[in-house]
Amino acid sequence: MKRTKGYRIASHKLRWLLAFLEEIQSTVYQKIVATAAEIGEKWAGIPGVELTPGGRLYFAWFSGGENEPQPENEIYLRYSDDKGATLSPPEKMAVKFPNARTFDPTLWLAPSGELWLIFNRGNKETAEHGVFARICADPDAAHPVWSDEWRLGYEAPFSFRMNKPTVLSTGEWIMPVTHSAVPNYGWFSWAHQRQGVGISRDQGKTWSLHGAVEAPEWALENMIIERRDGSLAMYMRAGGGAIWLSDSHDGGVTWSEGHATDIPNPCSRFYIRQLPAGDWLLINSPDPTKRTGIAVSLSSDEGATWRGSLVLDTRDNVSYPDAAIAPDGTVYAVHDRDRGGVGEILLDVFRLEDIG
Repeated sequence: MKRTKGYRIASHKLRWLLAFLEEIQSTVYQKIVATAAEIGEKWAGIPGVELTPGGRLYFAWFSGGENEPQPENEIYLRYSDDKGATLSPPEKMAVKFPNARTFDPTLWLAPSGELWLIFNRGNKETAEHGVFARICADPDAAHPVWSDEWRLGYEAPFSFRMNKPTVLSTGEWIMPVTHSAVPNYGWFSWAHQRQGVGISRDQGKTWSLHGAVEAPEWALENMIIERRDGSLAMYMRAGGGAIWLSDSHDGGVTWSEGHATDIPNPCSRFYIRQLPAGDWLLINSPDPTKRTGIAVSLSSDEGATWRGSLVLDTRDNVSYPDAAIAPDGTVYAVHDRDRGGVGEILLDVFRLEDIG
């Protein structure tokens, strides 16, 4: 892969960004909210988190089989009404089908207050790979009731997604989607994968697929953020030691050619979101070569520069952050550790002023 100017800048800034791991600050609160042993499995990881209007925290992750990807993979869910101090029993929310795994759960609170559980199903024997969802209309209920699952219906033989949708200033919903026009009899479509979005103009009833951004072969798990001028930034997990970026100036219908940014990343999921006050929040693994450490930073200039030195975890084999942000500025972040060993799902609670 030819390195772009953005990647060279990342190399020059590497020592500064890795200082996250040297200027350690304690998180306000950290708790294990699930382990592989607790659910009787050999591994666990890839978590999601969301906060309801009533203050309930939901956690999702997946497990099953020897590891991932495997046909036995299934999705688990639990919740807490006291910020993780006590937890509901783990519940399977999307079970395996014959030769078809279910994976990559995302929890997302829609503007209506409905809680969405969005996930993927993949069957490499039949080359059927799609995005599915379940909805809880009242996630603060004493006994939450979930809808049956349904397929979102992206117009591609291969599609999956990771990370939360974004509600645009126009009211449209935009969802990160990795897709391929080539039917695939494996778990991934590799070099055929493209980064795009699903757009819904009717509050999630229907979705249309747009964009086909090329990036390194292992690109997937993009996230979308809207700038002040209405343009959109698609940040992408990619190889080469850096997060990639593409832009849209028509609401996500078309996207620019992707290029590397100056944000180091070891080809692992990250979390980026605009805060209510306008700053951008980034939770990322800042080592470009391995999944060591989880660090938090802020940007006041829409990603041009980043500041902060809050480290959530300094250990090896930590990855896949997701977060939910409370109106008072409290951040509830999750990540996994040692998927194939202890298989921990960790909750980190901190405030924006802790970032520095």
